[in-house]
Amino acid sequence: MLDAVVIGAGPNGLTAAVELARRGMSVEVFEAHGTIGGGARTEELTLPGFRHDPCSAVHPLAVGSPAFSTMPLERYGLQWLHPDIPMAHPFPDGTAGVLARSVGQTAMSFGPRDAGTYRRLVAPFTGKWDTLAHDFLRTQWLGLPKDPLTYARFALAAAQPVTLFNRRFQDEKARALMAGLGAHAIAPLGSIGTAGVAVMFALAAHAVGWPVPRGGSQSIADALAGLLRAHGGVVHTDFEVKRLDDLPPARAYIFDTSPTALARIAGLGNAYRDVKYGPSCFKIDYAMAEPVPWTAEEARRAGTVHVGPTSGEIGAALNAAATGQDPSVPFLITAQPSLIDTTRAPEGKHTFWAYGHVPNGWEGDATEVIERQIERFAPGFRDLVLARAVAGPPQLAARNANYVGGDVACGSAAGLRLLIRPKLARNPYETAHPAVFLCSQAAPPGPGVHGMSGHYAAKAAWRRLTAGRR
Repeated sequence: MLDAVVIGAGPNGLTAAVELARRGMSVEVFEAHGTIGGGARTEELTLPGFRHDPCSAVHPLAVGSPAFSTMPLERYGLQWLHPDIPMAHPFPDGTAGVLARSVGQTAMSFGPRDAGTYRRLVAPFTGKWDTLAHDFLRTQWLGLPKDPLTYARFALAAAQPVTLFNRRFQDEKARALMAGLGAHAIAPLGSIGTAGVAVMFALAAHAVGWPVPRGGSQSIADALAGLLRAHGGVVHTDFEVKRLDDLPPARAYIFDTSPTALARIAGLGNAYRDVKYGPSCFKIDYAMAEPVPWTAEEARRAGTVHVGPTSGEIGAALNAAATGQDPSVPFLITAQPSLIDTTRAPEGKHTFWAYGHVPNGWEGDATEVIERQIERFAPGFRDLVLARAVAGPPQLAARNANYVGGDVACGSAAGLRLLIRPKLARNPYETAHPAVFLCSQAAPPGPGVHGMSGHYAAKAAWRRLTAGRR
């Protein structure tokens, strides 16, 4: 009998497997797809030689992850590449706000009226990323924070919606940039906690950057799998699990799946019937003849570019997706990894990645509105497109069963759902079945390639398994 079986080979499932295998337990991972990675895959989606990330592409929470920091992933091929500027937010006049590694450079891009406000905002947290990441990338009521004073100070800001938080800034540049960061929660900007998402991403940029993995996001999954195998773990692909009886006998089953899939496979009935899935995305991967011709010079040097000039436009786009409306003027999150990673495209060519928010399960085509929005800030963009691969909610859900209705966050993050995931429970990684655990991003701390949901699920399973041995 195995100690643990992990269902799903995404970053969280692989992290859980690694942590148990490093403790000497026998672990096997079963993945339905032909390749591992979940939301951290890399594929040739457009033309030969153009390597795209179908989902996650830029990884501030991975390079700054408390779980990954304890693992020698660089020995297994993981190499981080940093752009000149982590993120740029261009405006119609050709200028841009920037989220730079330097606090001062970031503050000055906002203009004199908000520069000091931004410096004062981040000053209490500068140099404290390690404890801050540990204290917030977890279930908040499980255990005491490492740094209670910093935790409390951050929580006062983090609990606010971006719409309230932004009142401290006087000009639109700072407000728009913070709104764009908060939009990574894929929830209306009036939701509580969206300010915490914005500030967390800003602090990550200053502390660890917003890098991309050399070769693509697949490198993260491959490094985790390499470390797992080095500790005796086994990975099976092309193995779809429909019920627990499909798997070898084990003392623990750890699911890197949606909660509804866990309930179906483990026979838990309606255990997660109240889980609410959030808005989806409409994503386009591009093969480009040249880099995107952004009008703003800073955007041409940034790894990530947010497209949507005002906080009002960004808020309207998120609200439309949350209320089931077709996108008209989308807010876009874009990435251009080939600027710093020559392995992503043939020599002289480039890859580019963009997505906007759409309602869950939406079946329309947002290609035109997305490209019209890009052209506002990069005239001539369409002339440089060699090929495109389009994926709306149905295609995203087909690629990854965890994305129910195309929800790449594996559960709504609106309101208290940002913290209470997937439902109210003392330990959200445990289930009604004593041998079944949830480790996907449906559990806290939620979306992102950081492995922390897997880390805490492994701890829960370890406690149960060692208690059984005693």
